Amino acid sequence: MNNEKKAAAIKSLEYIEHDCVLGVGTGSTVNYLISELHQVKHKIKLITSSSEASTALLEEQGFTTDDLSSVGTPDLYIDGADEITKNFHMIKGGGGALTREKIIAHASNQFICIVDNSKLVDVLGSFPLPIEVIPMAKSMVSREIAILGGQAELRHGFTTDNGNLILDVHNLKIIDPPLLEKKINNLPGVVTNGIFALRSADVIIIGTGDQTETIEND
Repeated sequence: MNNEKKAAAIKSLEYIEHDCVLGVGTGSTVNYLISELHQVKHKIKLITSSSEASTALLEEQGFTTDDLSSVGTPDLYIDGADEITKNFHMIKGGGGALTREKIIAHASNQFICIVDNSKLVDVLGSFPLPIEVIPMAKSMVSREIAILGGQAELRHGFTTDNGNLILDVHNLKIIDPPLLEKKINNLPGVVTNGIFALRSADVIIIGTGDQTETIEND
């Protein structure tokens, strides 16, 4: 699996063009990307990150990161996923950075998702759906999620970079990702949820063994 993650990460470097304003996501696959970015450092004009963890790794590699409000519109955003379908819809947020990931993805001209083969699914929902909530809303949101058929579990001992909590929702079969994304986001107290369907990926790079498969969203 680690070879597959690394293969997908290295393949994504081909999409980084000269004077690139780059957004970098969060997670184990992205960590491989960060370790290989030195190969294309001369092409990167500005770089922004979706988490404090990724920012720390980038700075270890000699990059200076800027926040999104400073870089404007990234040319390219590269991130992983916890699940993804061939319709380019995703569940993200296993690492807890879903809100900043969704913001940068929305702001970027192109979104490339890098995954190992195990992340490709027919229907989203086997991976628990993360929801970032304002602390006072956690019980209310949990009750609303139960009405939708899910079981919300507080991610104990975890606070997001934004100072909020994560509810991980089990037992949801997500048949209409865009509709459910909107429905959950409309609940008061929800910052955002980990369905990425309204802003889906433009390109999926899937690592299989030492090879990669690229699927482009035409």
